[in-house]
Amino acid sequence: MSIRHGLLALLERGPRYGSQLRTEFESRTGSTWPLNVGQVYTTLSRLERDGMVAQDGEDDAGHALYSITEDGRTELRSWFETPVDRSSPPRDELAIKLAMAVGAPGVDIRAVIQSQRSHTLKAMQDYTRLKAQALADVPADRDEVAWLLVVEQLIFQAEAEARWLDHCESRLVRLAEAAATEPAARPAASTTRGATRSAASRPSARR
Repeated sequence: MSIRHGLLALLERGPRYGSQLRTEFESRTGSTWPLNVGQVYTTLSRLERDGMVAQDGEDDAGHALYSITEDGRTELRSWFETPVDRSSPPRDELAIKLAMAVGAPGVDIRAVIQSQRSHTLKAMQDYTRLKAQALADVPADRDEVAWLLVVEQLIFQAEAEARWLDHCESRLVRLAEAAATEPAARPAASTTRGATRSAASRPSARR
């Protein structure tokens, strides 16, 4: 998640101070990715170092204000126009967990999958309720519309994860069935090979 670009987008609306940026960021995303003030000010310091924001005096309460610079606007436009890179996907804990669980001694991977599926489906139900609440009234401002987009993305993500877990379980079942039938097939193949060798070693009737 690009906190720096999120802060630049908020600053394009006008000067803001640190805790104000945190509040607006969480409002826009429905607190899906909560920030602490330390993260905000650390990011602002880096943006200031890179020439993308500048301190812009104080408000009436004495809060230090930050404004976006032209370099910051250029960076923000580039971010909006450039597709999110999927060639190096972030590490996914669930995928890593299942990959490591395959063949791990003492681990029932199907139980791991079933437990995760229950959790994922519950999360999807919770997100769906949040969406219903958001749609109870027509979204009145851009923060509400932004939150609706975020919660719908979470729903789609949970749906995809549930389908993937179903696929994983089906694949494991097929592999287990194939492994169970393999020992029975080996003797037959061995017998066939033995019979072939035996026949090849017999003298020909024509000799």
